[in-house]
Amino acid sequence: MNDYHERLTKILLEKNNHITYEQALTWVELLWEDFEATYAKAGHEYAGEEMTSRVVQTWIDNYGEQFHEFIAKNPKYKHLLNQQNRLH
Repeated sequence: MNDYHERLTKILLEKNNHITYEQALTWVELLWEDFEATYAKAGHEYAGEEMTSRVVQTWIDNYGEQFHEFIAKNPKYKHLLNQQNRLH
């Protein structure tokens, strides 16, 4: 497993005790992929895992406590974050 993902997952679990390890890892992977895809679509050169890790950690620091509330407001993502239907 990617060391960055593991570290970020642990940070998210410290911020939010309403989600499981699998959900936290899924959040990290979704945020990671979203940032890299958006950055590339904007025409920027790949800045590396360290930059992506810093951005994802900033999002976790700012919003991680509320990630479990996202499902109620955005049901189209429920299947990705539902405990019974884990990605992993």
